[in-house]
Amino acid sequence: MTVAEDPVKLMKQQVGKAAALRVQSNSIVGLGTGSTTAYTIEYLGDRLKSGDLQNIVGIPTSFQAEVLAKQYGIPLTTLDAVDRIDIAIDGADEVDPQKNLIKGGGAAHTREKIVDYLAEQFIVVVDSSKIVDRLGSSFPVPVEVIPMAISPVMQAIKKLGGKPELRMGVKKAGPVITDQGNMVIDVRFDAIDDPANLEKTLNNIPGVLENGIFVGVTDLVLIGEVKDGQPSVREL
Repeated sequence: MTVAEDPVKLMKQQVGKAAALRVQSNSIVGLGTGSTTAYTIEYLGDRLKSGDLQNIVGIPTSFQAEVLAKQYGIPLTTLDAVDRIDIAIDGADEVDPQKNLIKGGGAAHTREKIVDYLAEQFIVVVDSSKIVDRLGSSFPVPVEVIPMAISPVMQAIKKLGGKPELRMGVKKAGPVITDQGNMVIDVRFDAIDDPANLEKTLNNIPGVLENGIFVGVTDLVLIGEVKDGQPSVREL
């Protein structure tokens, strides 16, 4: 299938490109994880090659982002070496009207949260299917847990009214292991009325490293849509 025949792919490219165009020279850029952000990284590489963009360094949020950045010629640094992040660009699994997010479908939410919260400006790139009225509508909350604590953490989550499930690997026997060497529990809640409170409550369970609820951190959401076979980008 060529790009011309695949409006969804074209739309993801356009959203990724729209975000990449907001990056300015001489900046430190948080590089997110996922299919749409992959196009952002590719386009940042193109802008560097053409000379349209100069002197940027990236901080990847995952092994995937690191590999892509190297592939497209974006120099990388670490959080130890910088005192700020100018802009971070990342995807999301759900976005509510207040721009709160659920992230972690790719199990990289812990690193993403560290980078995205540090950024002066945090841009989220999504397609319109990720826009929800209320968090938890269609996507479970990913919770990264150190392996020895899986059982007690699941018990604690059940007491909160959540339905926890250990995320298993695809094409791999056994559970998904994060870049930090931990496991991921996907938790379904009937309703998330107070995302900020739930985020804190989950993180207070001993053994939980971080969860995928992102509250009050998003500055801009770029939404890709396909209408009548034509891709477009709008802001939330």
